[in-house]
Amino acid sequence: MKIQRSLLILPVNVPKFVEKAYTRGADSVMLDLEDAVPLDQKKEARELLKDSIPLAARGGAEVFVRVNNEASLLTPDVEAAVLPGVKGIFLPKVESAHQISALDEHIAKLEAKRGITRGSIRLSLHIESPLGMLKLQELAGASTRTESMSIGTDDYCLQLGVEASPDGTELFFPFCMMVTVSKAAGIRPMGILGSVAGFRDLDGFRKAAERGRDLGSTGAFCIHPDQVGILNTVFSPSEHQVEHASRVVAAFEDGLSRGRASVTLDGRMVDTPVYKRAQLTLERAVAVAELERRKAEAMNRVHRTDE
Repeated sequence: MKIQRSLLILPVNVPKFVEKAYTRGADSVMLDLEDAVPLDQKKEARELLKDSIPLAARGGAEVFVRVNNEASLLTPDVEAAVLPGVKGIFLPKVESAHQISALDEHIAKLEAKRGITRGSIRLSLHIESPLGMLKLQELAGASTRTESMSIGTDDYCLQLGVEASPDGTELFFPFCMMVTVSKAAGIRPMGILGSVAGFRDLDGFRKAAERGRDLGSTGAFCIHPDQVGILNTVFSPSEHQVEHASRVVAAFEDGLSRGRASVTLDGRMVDTPVYKRAQLTLERAVAVAELERRKAEAMNRVHRTDE
């Protein structure tokens, strides 16, 4: 089970942010070439990627690169981003399946040229318009590289001509559609039901993350280090959930041993779907623990190297 609870977005053209990225505890770090980088600094930002990738990965986080989805910028961005150590390309403003398949082919050629295992560079698709929303199924199936999909809440609200609300009401329908299509396509739905921009309102951010999780999201991106811990907590099973799931599995399997596929636990029925959900909770808890172990080992290596 792939775990990606938190994806911290950092402008690659701000060295102090990149240098500290590995200390933030994020499951993934996204080096941004898009919105956070002024147009006149795009070229310089691309040149910073090669040295920034290993820095961002020091603490065990996977590294993604957010590119610009404009004809004059996308090609040089991808040329700069397909490097050893990069886990994936984050493609914003997606509206065309043809563009995704063309990008897939471009990445494949760069992988072959640069000695990178074919298919190892993944794609994360970011939907930011009603047109993209109407093409969700087509977009989700355009490339076998695609591993996740998300909604760009602020840009989507801009396209709708509305203000982003605290509870994300205007995003409920597109968010649910994105989750449904992602699940059907076998890719991870990511995001919160709300805006990531209010990074000082940590309680509001936590509630938005919980709303996203409760609708099926498996993780989300954030723009400030203080938001990372919230995402890691919200998208991890709690101790209570793990304990309850363990009891559900034990009770159901005991019932099966007695020829029954439906049992009662704490006054509630436990049948096959409930049993399978409990198994998924336990699998996710194990995967989270393994991810945290790998990150801790990476941090220990950094400390030993720095001593």
